[in-house]
Amino acid sequence: MKLRAGLRVAALSLAVVAVALSGLAGAGERELSSPAFDAGTALAASQAAIGQELPDLELTDQNGARFRLSGLRGRPLVISPIYTSCYHVCPTTTAYLKSVVKVADEMLGESAFTVLTVGFDAENDTPGRMQSYGRERGIDSPQWIFASADPAAARQFMDRIGFVYARTAGGFDHMVQATVVDAEGRVYRQVYGQQFDAPMLAEALKQAVMGQLSRQADLPALIDRVRLICTVFDPNSGRYHFDYSIVVAFVVGVLCLGAIAMFIWRSWRELPSGGRTT
Repeated sequence: MKLRAGLRVAALSLAVVAVALSGLAGAGERELSSPAFDAGTALAASQAAIGQELPDLELTDQNGARFRLSGLRGRPLVISPIYTSCYHVCPTTTAYLKSVVKVADEMLGESAFTVLTVGFDAENDTPGRMQSYGRERGIDSPQWIFASADPAAARQFMDRIGFVYARTAGGFDHMVQATVVDAEGRVYRQVYGQQFDAPMLAEALKQAVMGQLSRQADLPALIDRVRLICTVFDPNSGRYHFDYSIVVAFVVGVLCLGAIAMFIWRSWRELPSGGRTT
């Protein structure tokens, strides 16, 4: 609980300064935020989207293949909105997200979740440009999709995940946001900022995966849940590792409870008439 609360406070603090200064193609500079964009309103819309179910929209991946969002259900999803003509914030955000995804992959497994980078500038973010954008970032994972959408679908998609943006003379003003969606297609968590502590995203994915495993009654799912419970983040290495001390503490706790139960049972048995009173 304390970890989640701390991450939430950190995320909301980052959101205040997470206004993208995108489209810096020339030497001229523009103001931090256009009048059409308000960070407070954008943050409120982002938080209000938590719990919303994604619409079953049709998108197009970087290879030109069409797919529906319903086809991505069954495991958690990380959504990262960008626009391809951004030359500063969006590429930096994606490059950093790549490093955090690697950390989460090491903990959860490469096939445990999907990443969906979506171009919200529907007029310009074509499949070809999305493909180039991913290739330039060195991303070729089959679990990472770079998607385009028609203008109506892009707007509906961004509205549902609470992503607010406004066109400016040089590009767009927008929140820097990654949205975690659970296996059932509902918005689960928002993470803000170009850079953030890896657990802010990885822990949300971990919790979403554990929620998914809790609905499975087989032994492999139980083993995976125990493994994830005992997997903790090491800030010194920046990686997750299996903490055997948690297992030892659990076993010791069970043995202590068993010893107490045995003592109570034996004491009860030693009472006259097996503990029964007349």
